[in-house]
Amino acid sequence: MEILGASLRICVDDLETAVPFYERLAGGTALRFERGGVQVAAIGSFLLMSGPEAELEILRKVVATIAVKDVDEAHRLLTDLGAHVIAGPVPTPVGRNLIAMHPDGSVFEYVDQHG
Repeated sequence: MEILGASLRICVDDLETAVPFYERLAGGTALRFERGGVQVAAIGSFLLMSGPEAELEILRKVVATIAVKDVDEAHRLLTDLGAHVIAGPVPTPVGRNLIAMHPDGSVFEYVDQHG
């Protein structure tokens, strides 16, 4: 499995206030989308999320988002290594993702950019 990078997941109270800071910090423009009632802004290596506390409580359990070349390949390897796939693979606005709990209990999101 080829890991292409990782994003830091940050839950914020006010996305509109947070985005300009992270755009200047990362030197880029936010890619915005909504998923399950949560507003998301992807800026460089930062993934800002804002929404209902019940949703954010779940999202805070995910350590990081790992970009991979192919989520299906990640699924096979994670399963072979004893990880528990909690959700996915499912389509997202920019590709596909899955959420997996590693044998040590850490939870990660894996994403690709396949359609």
